[in-house]
Amino acid sequence: MLTADDSPVHGRVDADGRLVMADPALADLHARAGGERGGPLAVPQLATLARLARRLAIPVSRAVIAADGEEDLDLWVRARPEGDEVALAIAGWKHRLAAPPIETASASRDYDFIRADADWTWEADATLRLIALSADGIRAIAPDGARPPLGEALTRLFVLEEGEDGGPPLLDALARHAGFDEQIVTVRGAERRFRLAGVPLLDPLGRMMGFRGGGFVVDFPARAAALPPAQNDDLSNADAKTAFTQRLDSALRTPLNRIVATAEQIREQDEGPLRNDYNGYAGDIANAGRHLLGLIDDLVDLEAVERENLAVEAEALDLADLARRASGLLAVRAHDKDMRIEQPDFAEGMPACGDFRRALQVLVNLIGNAVHYGPEGSTVRVSVERRNGGVAAVVVADHGRGVAPADAERVFEKFERLGAHETGSGLGLYISRRLARAMRGDIVIESAAGEGARFVFTLPDA
Repeated sequence: MLTADDSPVHGRVDADGRLVMADPALADLHARAGGERGGPLAVPQLATLARLARRLAIPVSRAVIAADGEEDLDLWVRARPEGDEVALAIAGWKHRLAAPPIETASASRDYDFIRADADWTWEADATLRLIALSADGIRAIAPDGARPPLGEALTRLFVLEEGEDGGPPLLDALARHAGFDEQIVTVRGAERRFRLAGVPLLDPLGRMMGFRGGGFVVDFPARAAALPPAQNDDLSNADAKTAFTQRLDSALRTPLNRIVATAEQIREQDEGPLRNDYNGYAGDIANAGRHLLGLIDDLVDLEAVERENLAVEAEALDLADLARRASGLLAVRAHDKDMRIEQPDFAEGMPACGDFRRALQVLVNLIGNAVHYGPEGSTVRVSVERRNGGVAAVVVADHGRGVAPADAERVFEKFERLGAHETGSGLGLYISRRLARAMRGDIVIESAAGEGARFVFTLPDA
């Protein structure tokens, strides 16, 4: 597959995600994945890495496992932004039999405990570049409203203090592919100190992909100092509401996360076999905890979308890609009901303009509703299409009981639940439509009672 000197295979992806140049090996892989010449890059792992590099505006290097027929293909990929395009350099090209993902329940449980107590959360790749940071983390690290430090190396953001063994625990954990919980750091150029804890992210071969973890305040005078000055003065009604929501969120989320994590630990039976009925009780407790956490999320989102200064990004995105991501996030829930989510083909694209995170939130809610209300064994169809008026659309269709025309607007009202036995807060569709309209799009329903529901989420064409 490689040349005689084992040199990397190169490619180039344009701003719309199209593979505009490729060496033969990459062109062949793209074609085997269903891609067309000059069309959107059809290998999802490579396409995702190209989008990440473009979004962060920095080179990103990562080990990638791509499906190639009945086998897996081990690749090492470097994606480097060059103007509006991303240059790819790919080495490795080793085929092997497809391997299932490694068991990560322990790391997942450790992260649940970290997240429950942390003041903010973060994620970094294998080169320790920050690729995700919670809003509280942005305020803690850059309280003056500076640009979020995504893409920066942790070692450039922080001065790492040595641990008891003489070296920084973070770097020791990176070398050992292990977790850590006692890395004290100081923000460079500031007096703010934090304790970092994290769990390793590994690929199916056990190779290091990065960390995700939490940050904890150390010797910090007052958390209010990390907020904009206006919020430390006399609070307006909107600011008071925000402060109350934040206190409610922090007061409830921590104990609920502990309850869920402990219940899941019981279900895993780490301490030995458990009676079946007790195992069922633990599952019920975990599900109830997740339900309450969902209600908290809805209340926090409700406060956010009803603020006059709700800010959303206006960036180029691919609705087909977002639909595939949202479908993947809900695959386990659908599997539990013996349902199938039919998603857009990987070669299919639908350029649009909106806020990546908020648009994904809308689609997760719409597809989640379709899974929730669809009958067991049915199929949820998620498709993309271009509609009149210069809009891109995602259509989410299920085989549930549908919505009568008279109720087509009621379902979008706050706290509205059509059935007496409905669960949930009655806020999901209300929040989703508010977000869609904030992005200059909309959500409409196209269904009749007994015919299944069709929700159409639209955004402006890119």
